[in-house]
Amino acid sequence: MGMTMAELTQAIRQHIDMEMDPEVACGMAEHALGFFGFYDRIIDNALEPTDRNLFYMFQDYDLLTTESEETTLWDGREWRIHYWRFKPELRERVEAYMSRKVEEVEIDPFGDIYTGGRTIWTRDGDKPVNPNAFTSDHW
Repeated sequence: MGMTMAELTQAIRQHIDMEMDPEVACGMAEHALGFFGFYDRIIDNALEPTDRNLFYMFQDYDLLTTESEETTLWDGREWRIHYWRFKPELRERVEAYMSRKVEEVEIDPFGDIYTGGRTIWTRDGDKPVNPNAFTSDHW
């Protein structure tokens, strides 16, 4: 797939937190891309536990996916190999998000919270919502 540093940095900020410091997101992107190099997938055995935890977090945020394949060893045993790869549609989603039109919403910080139809007391199933994210509706 060939994600660039800028694309992955933007995807990380969009999926995790838009308020994230760009340097932090860039560091995370650089760390992840350091494993992939010029390849579109990497073998899971190459990861240390802390790196694997980062990849699981990226999978939870819909940035990475896993795949596996089985092979037969010379002695007849089956061996399963697990791989990590970027979601195939991730680059297109980042490009579509970056080219969208953003509407400015003015919010009166001193407005009355009890009028206007919007209320701060609704819970919406206790699910946090990032209106800037381009992820699916599920976690």
